[in-house]
Amino acid sequence: MIPLLLAFPDDAGLAGRVSTYLPARVGTLEWRNFPDGESLVAIGDNVQGADVVVFATLNDPDRKALPLRFLADTARELGARSVGLVAPYLAYMRQDTRFQPGQAVAAKVFAQFLDQSVDWLVTVDPHLHRIARLDDIYRMPVSCIDSAPELAAWIRGAIADPVLIGPDSESEQWVAEVARLGQMPYEILYKHRHGDRDVEVSAPDPERLRGCTPVLLDDIVSTGRTLVAAAEHLRKLDTAPPVCVVIHPLFVGDAYARLRQSGVDRIVSTDSIFHVSNAIGLAQPIARCLLQRFGDDSLRK
Repeated sequence: MIPLLLAFPDDAGLAGRVSTYLPARVGTLEWRNFPDGESLVAIGDNVQGADVVVFATLNDPDRKALPLRFLADTARELGARSVGLVAPYLAYMRQDTRFQPGQAVAAKVFAQFLDQSVDWLVTVDPHLHRIARLDDIYRMPVSCIDSAPELAAWIRGAIADPVLIGPDSESEQWVAEVARLGQMPYEILYKHRHGDRDVEVSAPDPERLRGCTPVLLDDIVSTGRTLVAAAEHLRKLDTAPPVCVVIHPLFVGDAYARLRQSGVDRIVSTDSIFHVSNAIGLAQPIARCLLQRFGDDSLRK
């Protein structure tokens, strides 16, 4: 039986795009809230004997986690053979150790929760710090998709004479790989964080930017403070207006508006999280990953 794709509302578009690259049927998932905030989840398809693939990117995880668990358990109760999760953005990777006495190590706790909920996980560029690999905290099979080929192809096709700029040392792992694939120069800035919303970023080397288009590249943008600080440095250096390229566009509160106002020419992101800035598609690499999991080594044209 071909896989059944069930998508939470914000992920329906991505699930539909993925379905064009592989044999699959797209099912119907209902998710609504009672007046007191409790969730009701309902599956509108026959799942008996099916491999169910849930599309639920995990931004806003406190709101989505319980409905995800309800859906997975219900699918099994109704006879699904397996339940897997496609979560292009994987939450709770920040708190991967106990920084202060008494704190929860959320990365490990959330991994246990997902392990108990689904049979396997597909995600995109998880934000790893002290955890070297997701296999270190997850027991189920985990596939991590690298978005660097898609980022490099988009930048090469859309931007003249790009120079990639990583806004902090944590971004180097993604920036260096995109630069290598696209044969583009890059520079890494250094960040000093004074608080959750107070960030100081070093200035880039102006000589490396002459006659080029700066491309600020980061994996996650939440408050946007780091990219705003980098963009302000570039504006003082009288460079060409930078382009911001983001893997996971969280954009909390007015972060997107403030970044737009900082002097950037354009903000683009992958569609790991539904957002107006989405311009770089992940459907093909996700479909390839699913085809490998279900035993098919070629994309359906």
